[in-house]
Amino acid sequence: MAAREGSLVAAVLEHSGRLDKEHLGARVGRLSRRGEVCTMINKKYVEFLPGMRGAEDLVAQVEGLTSNIDQLKGHIENEVQRDLNVAGAEFTELKQQLERDTLVLSVLKKLQEFDTAVREFHSALLEEQYVTAAQQLEKARSSLRILESRKGFELKILKALGKELVVQTQNIIYHLWQEWQKLIVWKLPPSKGSSSLEAVVLSELHLHTVPPQDKDTAVPPVAAVLQALAVLGELHYKLKDFGHFLLQYILKPLILHPSLEPVSEEQPDVFILRFESQELALDEASPMEVFDKIKLVFEVLHKYLLNVPLEQPGEGKVTLAELLGELIWEELSDCLIHNCLVKSIPTNSSKLEQYKEVIKSTEEFEKALKKMQFLKEDTTALLKYACNVNSHFANKKCQDVIMAARNLMTSEIHNTVKITPDSSVALPELPDPGSGDHLKMHRASNLHSGMVNVGSESRLSPLTLSLPPCRISSSVQQLVELAYHTLLEATASTDLCCLQLFNCVRDIFQLFCEVVPTYHRENLQKLPQLAAIHHNNCMYIAHHLLTLGHQFRYSSASVLSSVAVTFVDLVPGFRRLGVECFLAQMRVQKGEILERLSSARNFSNMDDEENYRAANKAIKQVLHQLRRLGMVWQDVLPVNVYCKAMGTLLNTALAEIVTRIVALEDISAEDADRLYSLCRIMVEEGPQVFTPLLEEDKNKKYQEEVPVCVQNWMTFKELMIILQANLQEIVDQWADGKGPLAKEFSAAEVKSLIRALFQNTERRAAALAKIK
Repeated sequence: MAAREGSLVAAVLEHSGRLDKEHLGARVGRLSRRGEVCTMINKKYVEFLPGMRGAEDLVAQVEGLTSNIDQLKGHIENEVQRDLNVAGAEFTELKQQLERDTLVLSVLKKLQEFDTAVREFHSALLEEQYVTAAQQLEKARSSLRILESRKGFELKILKALGKELVVQTQNIIYHLWQEWQKLIVWKLPPSKGSSSLEAVVLSELHLHTVPPQDKDTAVPPVAAVLQALAVLGELHYKLKDFGHFLLQYILKPLILHPSLEPVSEEQPDVFILRFESQELALDEASPMEVFDKIKLVFEVLHKYLLNVPLEQPGEGKVTLAELLGELIWEELSDCLIHNCLVKSIPTNSSKLEQYKEVIKSTEEFEKALKKMQFLKEDTTALLKYACNVNSHFANKKCQDVIMAARNLMTSEIHNTVKITPDSSVALPELPDPGSGDHLKMHRASNLHSGMVNVGSESRLSPLTLSLPPCRISSSVQQLVELAYHTLLEATASTDLCCLQLFNCVRDIFQLFCEVVPTYHRENLQKLPQLAAIHHNNCMYIAHHLLTLGHQFRYSSASVLSSVAVTFVDLVPGFRRLGVECFLAQMRVQKGEILERLSSARNFSNMDDEENYRAANKAIKQVLHQLRRLGMVWQDVLPVNVYCKAMGTLLNTALAEIVTRIVALEDISAEDADRLYSLCRIMVEEGPQVFTPLLEEDKNKKYQEEVPVCVQNWMTFKELMIILQANLQEIVDQWADGKGPLAKEFSAAEVKSLIRALFQNTERRAAALAKIK
């Protein structure tokens, strides 16, 4: 290598001889550095060459391995995989065969179990071992159920087995039912649906469950029959039928018929339960008596039938009494509540203390039934109802009060009683405001024996707060007395009952406003007397409502003293109800008066005899109507209301006559005389319709006061004066607008009458000039 570099340098020097020495030196330096690089490359090459050879060896090995792998893969795919597929198919087939064999084996086993159970069932049934037979039948049913549940494995034999199972089930049920009918025998009346006392007395229950004296008897014990029915799931249906008959023919009759007495009779092989009827029995039996009768029945049933322990599927051990109680107790307790306990609830709060005996008897009755396991320990329906007597008393009392009030409201209105200041409803003694004494109720015969004390010094007349004499319906008087007695009952009751009774009294008054106007609508519209009585009824009730609440507010130990107890808010409604009804009747009477006067032909042309007769007839018809109303309302309406009503109607007639006469444009002398005669009839006979009292001599006072009651009375009399007066007398009556004529008629009306009565003369013109 050094020789080659030296020759190369010499060649370069020869070739570049014409270069100067500096350039040559630089080139020599560069060549020297290149020689060092070449040396390093050679060194690296020497180091790399062994590694490359090792890599080439590895590549050769990998290629050899790859070839081996390919050969192995080909062998696996061509030979081993085929063998594995064959083995897997064989395994699957063997597995399926095993499953089929296992299923067949289990089916055969169940079929064997079914066959064994059926054979044992027949054997037990022949020997009358009903419990064993029932259990074997249930085993057969269980085996068949498992067989039927296997999907994809259906056998035609299963349908036949199912039919056989149904037949055998009905067979044993029939045998058990026959045995049940031997043990429990009902002797019922011919008409089973009848619940009359005569039919019930014929009912008997025979229990052939008395422990037999002959041990070799073929009759199985009742426990075996019941247990077999329980195993088969049929006990519920049989027991339900038994409970139905027990309720209908024994328990309910004892509750509904107080005269029935249960009679028990034990014979060597049977126990008989029947009834006897007592002729002198009360209409209603007390709860204690009913409880004793029913308890006697259950004691007998418990001794000879119900005290049988049973194994209920899924429930464990229970007694027949428990099962029967679950089936009939709800219906029995409802019957006891509605037909016994409800009727025993006192109607008077003073008897509530005695009701504790009923509560105690109810508690003992439930305890006895629980001891016999007929009731569960948490069953207290009867006792809860009995203990809630205060609420039931209030409900019953309110119901009775509402029913009594409604009956009074729908009774005849025309049966009346006279109300006078000395026939008031009993009022309570109000305590001295400063004494703190409690209110004491008493039944007072009248209020006229003394003065009403309203303070330490001042006294008022006993008639101050009294209604004027009038007639009201006897039913309304009884209704108000009912309200007083109910509130008196409330003050002696518990707080809850007290408030309920107070609200009940409010309800009956509100009910009055709804029922009476609706129920008696037609009569109130057609009959004036009933309208007047209804008016008085409403005023009478409103009069008592003013103080009704305050009279009971301060009663001792009453919650009414701490709440707003008042009926005053009902007063306007009652007054409006009475006034509206009476005003409606007044409008009807006014309409009839105006209708009769409309036939008077406007009181014109009275010189025509036919017109005069028509006007005279109309006047007499109006007076007849007023007299009839006066008799109808006589001794019914208060005197002041009577006079005001008759005065209003008479005033209507007079005002209509005045209006028609003033409207006439021409009145001849003969017309004036006849109009005057007609008016005189009204003036003479009109006051006679005022007869508010039965005593004739006492009515004169009110007949003399007619001008006070009839607004147009003086107007009518002034009209009569005009009809008979001359021009000067009319002018004198006018008196420059200050006379009596000016008080009743306007200037235009007087001038119209003058023009109609007198001819057009200078005297008439002068008279007209003075009327202004």
